[in-house]
Order: sequence, then C-alpha cells, then structure tokens
Amino acid sequence: MIPRRIVLSLVAGLASTLLLGACNSSDSAGSGSAGAVTAPAPTSPAPVASTPGATATAYTVSAKTVEGVGTVVTDTNGMTLYRYDKDESNPSKWTCSGACVKTWIPVIVPESVQTEGVGRSLLGTVHRDGEPQLTLAGWPLYRYVGDTAAGQANGQGKDGVWHAVTPTGEKAAATG
Repeated sequence: MIPRRIVLSLVAGLASTLLLGACNSSDSAGSGSAGAVTAPAPTSPAPVASTPGATATAYTVSAKTVEGVGTVVTDTNGMTLYRYDKDESNPSKWTCSGACVKTWIPVIVPESVQTEGVGRSLLGTVHRDGEPQLTLAGWPLYRYVGDTAAGQANGQGKDGVWHAVTPTGEKAAATG
C-alpha cells in the first residue's frame, strides 16, 4: 500500500500541473480578440496617491515630462506608458498577444486607479484574459521592457507603431 503522504504529494503535484497548464492556455496565436469594454471611470476628481488615507497599493497614472517625448503618461513607478497603432480605441480592442506581450507588458490594474494630470473620464479598461487592462481614451496601455528606470521612453516610435501616450490619449511626438 502506498503511504498517504506520497498520495497527497502526487495529487498536489498533479493539481499544480493542471493549474499551470490552464494559465498557459490563453490565446497566444495573436487573434486580437478582446472582451467587453468597461465603462470609463467617473468624471469626479480622484484623490492622488499622496492623499492621506490612500492605500499603499493604489495604482496611479500621472502626467510627467519625459526627455525626448514631452508630457506623457506614467505609471505608479514613473514608467512611461505606451499605445499600439494596431490596437483599436473605439471600441477598445487589444491586438498585442503571444510573444508581443513579452516585450510590451499590458497594464493590468486594480479596480481603483488614481490620477495626477490625466483626465479621469478618459480612463477605462478592456478585458484581457479575464483581467482589466487600463485604457486611455480607449487605447489599451502597455509598458516597454526596454525602459529600465523611471523617466525613460526607449519604446517611443518602435517599429513605427508604438508610441508613448499623452494625457489625452494621443501619440507623443519625439521632441529631439
């Protein structure tokens, strides 16, 4: 008879394998299908992350000046956010999938997003594999793996289709 401890270990290992397999079963073929778009955030002013009572886990998008691209949107850590020309803004639809998301990381956000210098009414989300990807003026947002520190915009203009995003959702223009 097999000891109970070994059986439990085997069952736990099998369950882990099945769960990991399910995590990797998302669409990586690049079909570009997207889920329903949630309504944009309310237009009332939002507290900023430094407001007393704000949680330490609050996600904040801010308008910041980044050398070479001007005023763009950054995340909680000061990392530049980007939009992709092949995505759609109305309705919001993401097309970057598979290998693309290894370089361009979708901005998955909690339910509450704080703003600094970005119109709250322009923010929304689009469903990506069951999680909310942040949108600005309908454009799904991404971070670039080549940006390794706050204030960088190394992804600006990549392949002619990736652009740092301005606080109004427009493409940032290279400033020099």
